[in-house]
Amino acid sequence: MHLELVTVIVDEYDSAIEFFVGRVGFELVEDSSSVTQGGRQKRWVVVRPPGAATGLLLARADGDAQRNAGGGHFAGRVGLFLRVDDFDVAYERMRSAGVEFLTSPRVEPYGRVAVFADVAGNRWDLVGPS
Repeated sequence: MHLELVTVIVDEYDSAIEFFVGRVGFELVEDSSSVTQGGRQKRWVVVRPPGAATGLLLARADGDAQRNAGGGHFAGRVGLFLRVDDFDVAYERMRSAGVEFLTSPRVEPYGRVAVFADVAGNRWDLVGPS
């Protein structure tokens, strides 16, 4: 058993793909046409870190409630954690690619960490070894 997907609500598919693939370094696993339960066109977009089993389903907001939830998935807390083998390399690559880091790197008991915001405003920990 494993967790396959986590949904992140986004404003637009293409800008979300550019962020996660072009800036963070994820792979685009799937991008196919689909239809909402209400019959509206949508896309099924999945990205994930290279070699990972768990990915993100990038879901375009459908309606005001979902649009208003963007960035609020975790009530302002860090809710997603991206573990990397080489913190310095990942941090510099992402920062150079335009990822907005909200904190400077620091050392915690579980490793080096810096908080960044995704394209929807959700907070992530970039975590690597101490």
